[in-house]
Amino acid sequence: MKVYCSKILFLIIAIFSVCLFDAKVKLPALVSDGMILQRNQKLKIWGYADAGEKVNIKFLNKTYSTTADNTGNWNVTLPELKAGGPFVMTINDITLKDILIGDVWVASGQSNMELPMRRLTPLYGEEMKTVNNQNIRFFTVPQQYNFKTPQNDLNGGKWEAANPQTILDFSGVAYFFAKNLNEKNKVPVGIIHTSLGGSPVQAWMDANSLKKYPEYLEEAEKWKNDDLIKSTESNEQSLSKAWYAELDQSDIGLNQHWEKSDLDDSSWKTMNVPGSWEDQEGPFEGSVWFRKEIILPKGSAQKTAFLNLGRIKDADVTYINGVKVGNVTYEYPPRWYDIPAGVLKDGKNMITVRVINGSGKGQFIADKPYYLEISGQKIDLKGPWKYRIGAKMEKIAPGQTFIRWKPTGLYNSMINPLINYKVKGFLWYQGESNTGKPNEYGDLLTTMINDWRSKWQEKDAPFLIVQLANFMEAKNQPVESNWAELRDQQRKVSLNVPKSGLAVIIDVGEWNDIHPLDKKTVGDRLALQALKIADKEDIIADGPVYQSMKTDGNKIILSFKKGTDDFAPVSELKGFAIKGRDGNYQWAKAKIQGKNIIVWNDEIKDPVSVRYDWADNPDGNLKNKAGLPASSFTTE
Repeated sequence: MKVYCSKILFLIIAIFSVCLFDAKVKLPALVSDGMILQRNQKLKIWGYADAGEKVNIKFLNKTYSTTADNTGNWNVTLPELKAGGPFVMTINDITLKDILIGDVWVASGQSNMELPMRRLTPLYGEEMKTVNNQNIRFFTVPQQYNFKTPQNDLNGGKWEAANPQTILDFSGVAYFFAKNLNEKNKVPVGIIHTSLGGSPVQAWMDANSLKKYPEYLEEAEKWKNDDLIKSTESNEQSLSKAWYAELDQSDIGLNQHWEKSDLDDSSWKTMNVPGSWEDQEGPFEGSVWFRKEIILPKGSAQKTAFLNLGRIKDADVTYINGVKVGNVTYEYPPRWYDIPAGVLKDGKNMITVRVINGSGKGQFIADKPYYLEISGQKIDLKGPWKYRIGAKMEKIAPGQTFIRWKPTGLYNSMINPLINYKVKGFLWYQGESNTGKPNEYGDLLTTMINDWRSKWQEKDAPFLIVQLANFMEAKNQPVESNWAELRDQQRKVSLNVPKSGLAVIIDVGEWNDIHPLDKKTVGDRLALQALKIADKEDIIADGPVYQSMKTDGNKIILSFKKGTDDFAPVSELKGFAIKGRDGNYQWAKAKIQGKNIIVWNDEIKDPVSVRYDWADNPDGNLKNKAGLPASSFTTE
């Protein structure tokens, strides 16, 4: 019996010893190899351990000690440090390597902030092949939501330096911002990238920040129910699966294998690409097949190629000579397909595209490139294509709730885990998803900025906003515009919130693409704001900033903020509209007169207000001599 008891006692001691041995310090995902720490600020290093466990941090020849509290949390404050590195940090038995000290920025927003460099290949392909900069590093936050409670840590992510492999997934805007500042300041730049396509501003705010918006709080409360999330997602997936299954079953093109290159398509109709088949067939949802024959020279059979089919609304499956070469399941991504050797043939080749449109007007988007490139030669694919309807559906494709965009969910899972990590400031490119209710945006964004600064305990942290780009078809008459209204909300926030800046990009958008490719200009203009606001450089970072107006007979005289009123000369100013007492805006003439802009319309005798670039896709040309455009504005 004594022997048995001794064995039990020994086993208990052994288990206890193993537990003690395994009681290691744990670190948050951000505190890891390759991290960049913020220079010139007191820094917090934090983590988790067993209650009462001692924690020793050794960094730059100094040791910092603390003890985990009753909940197992611990943190240590490091003094302000100068830029440099790489350094090594040890935390008990953990060794963190390759640490740099520089400037750290949080980059957040929706798809235009998220848009990765791989999507920008047509403009920046050479740069992506040659980049190798250890002093530009990204930490990409996993995309998740949580409506129940703010999370304290991330379930993944790592610091990565810029090289030809990693840069493919870096945010284009944030990369060019970081590159610009790294070149100017000669210090490492770290980007904590936390964004999600389609997300509205209220998804990035906590519950307390939304107290003035009970409808958003009610919605957030609703989605705390896991069963509701599961049932909603399950029901939507079932409806979607059924719709597409019915489409596939009804599609005679699938049943008859219209992707085959030797198909007799002599009875098919013809339409020009780009364009919409609905212009000829009338509106409908369903599938349409397209075919185009091209002739390739001898020697093409063993060559690789690249197929660019612009953009298509909505989904496509694309074949060459009966071989599937790619597909995209929704409307926004470009159709870029690499063609492996052996697919193409000498002589006749057949490109076949099955297009599925679930709602709205299906089309090949205009003003996009459509070509096949082989051996450096581009074969233009615009012009006549043969087409035939595969199937028409009685109902539109089922919609999706997009639970991940609901209020508070992204704040809890993608912002709150970051607030212990000291940063220099914030980059914000968002707003497209709030254009449905633009009037509330300024208050929401201001509230969010103040809350983030409070959470980070950095009340003066610069907050740099990207204004919405020009988008959609231009109008030939002055009209109301939700996009213009939201831009104006962004403008007012930048003027009213201290230490905030506005990167105006109303001149770099694409009318037919909500994701314009020129992300370098965006990053560079953000960097100008950072140099001015964060680094206090005496530079011009803004285009002409409207300040006040006065009437003089039938004219309105506009004044602009000092320092931004050095206007670039133009033969004719565009983009101005003027309103009379009847309440209607009409196009106006405008001219530069010294530091002012004079606006008038000969038919309006008593003008009351002016608008500039007040449209979805305006054509204004007011800039300063630094080449920076004026924001759209209204004097009302």
